Amino acid sequence: MDDYAISLLLISLSALFSGLTLGYFTLNVQNLKRQAKLGNTEALRILPIREKGNQLLTTLLLGNVAVNAALSVYLSSLASGFVAALSATVLIFLFGEIIPQAVLSRHAMRFGSLAAPLVRILMFMSGPVTYPIAWALDRMLGAEIPSLYSKSEIMEIVSEHEDSEHSPIDEDEERIIHGALQFSHTTVREAMTPAEKVHMFDEQQKLTDELFEKITELGFSRFPIYSGNKENIIGILYTKELLTEEEDIAIKETEEAFETEYLIAGPREMLDTVLARMLKNKKHMCVVMNKKETFVGVITLEDIIEEIIQQEITDEDDEDT
Repeated sequence: MDDYAISLLLISLSALFSGLTLGYFTLNVQNLKRQAKLGNTEALRILPIREKGNQLLTTLLLGNVAVNAALSVYLSSLASGFVAALSATVLIFLFGEIIPQAVLSRHAMRFGSLAAPLVRILMFMSGPVTYPIAWALDRMLGAEIPSLYSKSEIMEIVSEHEDSEHSPIDEDEERIIHGALQFSHTTVREAMTPAEKVHMFDEQQKLTDELFEKITELGFSRFPIYSGNKENIIGILYTKELLTEEEDIAIKETEEAFETEYLIAGPREMLDTVLARMLKNKKHMCVVMNKKETFVGVITLEDIIEEIIQQEITDEDDEDT
């Protein structure tokens, strides 16, 4: 009876060391840090020992090798050499390696958290042997390389989560995340309204009922104002300020509605750069000029938001298309 109990104990220890070795090293340090910051108690218990990667590895491998060697020697004392070797191989292969590694690889966080106190004790007890080896490995190999993902990989991960029934990410969130990751690589030219489609007025235009009706019909809050020809932009008209202006005066004569200061963007600039400039200056529109300082279009905050959410923003003033 004692022989069976000792054999079972040794096999159990072999399974523990083998399973924990694979389980702990399937857990990425960066992922554990992120989950720990989010309050995951299992990650908080595992992280301190997982950060000592080489010492953890040497401790578990030392325990695994020692137990497997003891099991082989013990079985050889119970049976002939061939039978003992065959028995040790089968027992270690099935119950000491395959089964525990298959189980712990799928539940690494749970079992790793439960075993963390025991592993701390083992690391302390084996320290005189494992610490010098781990120190040498740290100096030769350096720190573990963190797992960082490219934008394309993050987008693919988000898509995989959206496709999974186990993930809370929905289609709208997937679209917005993709847009947010892509818009910094989108140029102003790709998102702007080209000059030929921009509604604008001459600075000499009078504030008449016909003008108010047209502005109401168009439904825009801002209009570029030009002088002489449409390539000579001199300011921006803010329609909400027209309510306080006198009638039958030129746009350039208004006190609040017309501003000569406006932001300029180049067609090759990236949207994230232009967005930062808009937010800093509290402006919702940029006039787009090429290198020859020729007016080529306008880019608005709404245009940039549409690129981020990957969907056109429409309101009651927009016509259905």
